[in-house]
Order: sequence, then C-alpha cells, then structure tokens
Amino acid sequence: MSEYLVEARNLVKEFPAAGRKTVQAVSGVSLQIREGETLGLVGESGCGKSTFGRLLIRTIEPTSGEVLFRGRSVTGMKDSEFRPYRKDMQLVFQDPYASLNPRMTVRDLVAEPIETWHLCDSREKVTERVLELLHAVGVPEEFLYRYPHQFSGGQRQRIGIARAIAADPAFIVCDEPVSALDVSVQNQILNLLKDLKATRNLTYLFISHDLSVVRYLADRVCVMFLGKICEIGPTEEVYRHPRHPYTRFLLDAVPVPDPAQRGKEVRLLKGEPPSPADPPNGCRFRTRCPYATERCAAEEPVLRDTDGVQCACHFAGQQPEE
Repeated sequence: MSEYLVEARNLVKEFPAAGRKTVQAVSGVSLQIREGETLGLVGESGCGKSTFGRLLIRTIEPTSGEVLFRGRSVTGMKDSEFRPYRKDMQLVFQDPYASLNPRMTVRDLVAEPIETWHLCDSREKVTERVLELLHAVGVPEEFLYRYPHQFSGGQRQRIGIARAIAADPAFIVCDEPVSALDVSVQNQILNLLKDLKATRNLTYLFISHDLSVVRYLADRVCVMFLGKICEIGPTEEVYRHPRHPYTRFLLDAVPVPDPAQRGKEVRLLKGEPPSPADPPNGCRFRTRCPYATERCAAEEPVLRDTDGVQCACHFAGQQPEE
C-alpha cells in the first residue's frame, strides 16, 4: 500500500491552438497527496490549476505522464476497470449557478450518485440518505423538492457539496468553490469543508487564486506558474518564508486588513504573463522576475528541497527581502 492517496508523475496536458501550435496547460507536474491532507493549489488565472485537478480525477486524460490512486496507476484504464475508482474521486465546481441541473429537484440532484452506485436498496432509503446529507451541509429538509433557481449561491454550493460527498469518496477536488460567493458566505463554506474533512476523513485538492483562503484550509500549498510548480511545502512555512520570487509577489498582493500594517510598500509584477502557446526558454517566470540572470534564460530550474520546502529557482531564497 502506497503512503500517498493520489500521486501525479510527470503529468503533461496539451490542447490544440490556432495554426500548428499547442498550448501546454500542464507541463511535467509531479506531486503527491497523503490521505487526510488538504493540498492548496494556487496561481493566477490560466496557469493550469483546474486542468491539473481534472487530470487527477480523470475527467480529462493527460497527453503524457500518469496518475496513481492508492499506489495503482489509473491512467489509460478502460472505463469498466476504472469504474470502482470513480466513486472515490469527486469534484466540487466553481460555479454553483451552472453546476446544478435546473430541471432536477434537490432530492434528485443529491440522490443521483447514490442511485448510480446502488448504495441504497429502496427509494425511501435513498430519500433518507439525501436528508442526512442535506443536514450535514446545513440545508433544511423542507427544501428537498425545490429547484436550484430557488436558492442563493451559498445554498447551491452546499447542495453541490452534498452531492460530492453522497458516495462517500476519499478524494475531492475543490475547484475554486468559494470564488463566486460573497465574502461572508465564503467563510461558511470553508468552515463546512473543514468540518466535513474531519468527520469523513476526506482528502482535498483545494484550487484557488486567493492565498488567504488557502492559508486557512490547506496543510500544504503548491504554487503554479504557466503550467509548472514554482514552490511546494507546508503552508505556514511557505507563507512565512517564501523561497520563490513569484510566491513572494503573490503574497505581497494579498490585501492587509490592519490599517497599521499598510505602510509597507507593495511590490507589483511588471509586464504581461507569457503566452502558454509560446513559453519563455529556461525559467518560465524569468520575463517578469526582477532577479533574473542569463542563467535563468539558459537553464530551466528544477524543484530542489530547502529545509522541507521544494522550490524551482536557481537562487531559491537568496533574493533580497526588500
């Protein structure tokens, strides 16, 4: 038995682009997620976060590389062979307005995975199970036969979470599940995800562009830029002492709620992000990095371990603090 629940090995995903070019959304990413862990995946829009999450649960297939689940490669499995694994992998979508079928009641939406996997032997027991799940996510039972358009965004996301946990999965990819919600509702959904993880022994890949949200929820954090991992390590260590320049710029961009601490000058990234269809040679971040040298253009950095944090930078942690 592997010590990891989910493992990615050199995953690559390419999409066709205009002309003869291809866009490499994920470029040779390797990482591991332990059972019961929450791994936060952060980066700006278009860096490949959502694509990577979907690769892990096989809603899309990689161009190359493989995914292991409990030590066994599930990449390229026939549907009949992969079916037992599908129950253990679920997805919470970003948009609660688009992820629920508007023609289905709450009862039918949450019951669908229960019926698909034949987890109950009668319609009455299915309904009982749905009511248990709604109670677990904080949706009143009198809403059982309402339709998605009758709910707020936060309530819809709770229903989506109930559907995701209905088949008792081991691994859930949360693809920016709070980004479409008001700040006050975001906090409620994050607390719900945290409670469900503790009570149901769930493992999360939590995808977000909001570093403050990831800090609250994640045990480890992985920072991506243009399809590659920049830095990965324990959350508090990465936040206190970021090794990669890109991580430092992301942390500088987080709003500071305390007015007394707002005197610090905020460093902003200059220039435009490179095109994923034509990434820079060497380090992909070098065209925006103020510390880039000739070596950064000539040699692509690899992930190296520095005191428990892996960083893909030739000068990891050596840049001035400013």
